[in-house]
Amino acid sequence: MAAALVETAGLTAFYGDAQALFGIDFRLDAGELVAIIGANGAGKSTFLKSLTGLVKVKSEAVRFDGRPIGGLPPGQIVRLGLAMVPEGRRLFPSLNVEENLRMGAHAGRKGPWDLPRLYRMFPILEEKKRIPGTALSGGQQQMVAIGRALMSNPTVLLCDELSLGLAPIVIKEIYDAMPAITAEGMSVVIVEQDVSMAQRVSRRVYCFQEGRVALAGASAALTREQISAAYFGV
Repeated sequence: MAAALVETAGLTAFYGDAQALFGIDFRLDAGELVAIIGANGAGKSTFLKSLTGLVKVKSEAVRFDGRPIGGLPPGQIVRLGLAMVPEGRRLFPSLNVEENLRMGAHAGRKGPWDLPRLYRMFPILEEKKRIPGTALSGGQQQMVAIGRALMSNPTVLLCDELSLGLAPIVIKEIYDAMPAITAEGMSVVIVEQDVSMAQRVSRRVYCFQEGRVALAGASAALTREQISAAYFGV
């Protein structure tokens, strides 16, 4: 088996004295889309923050393209090629849509993603490019957050709760854009509470439960019964 693009081995994470992750083993291969599911508080967001340097972990616990990156500063990890779409979008309220998008390009990485390409994928953003980012609808703000991450031209895109609080038609529009995002080999990790959506769009699924991997496998092979047992810890 080829080496993983992103890999964790026995990853643990803490908030002060409180342990949030317990020995997470995970791998993401080049060009793969992997979903992470689990209930609130299962450790999904903490895991993504551990990959991106927002939660400090041991150096060897996270490897990217064979290199240990655990605990590196977030800005350095972005420059290496990992970018995150954070839960809640986290747009800059003082900036308009286009300015928010341009913030993603500060990593200085070369690649196919630029403003014209983003506007072709999400035309509504070009229409509203002079409007404050936080004045948009929730779905449009999510498009800005995705676009901002893509502007860094990452090798790996990490998406935390893409569909949270959005209308079904908006969720469909966002997920319909995934093939364009992955078409040139970008690897993607999505944290998703909609289990059916997670299975449908991903190659493999990890189910987290109380900071541990309760189930992992090929998306098409996992049954609803297996997922329910792992999701709820029964």
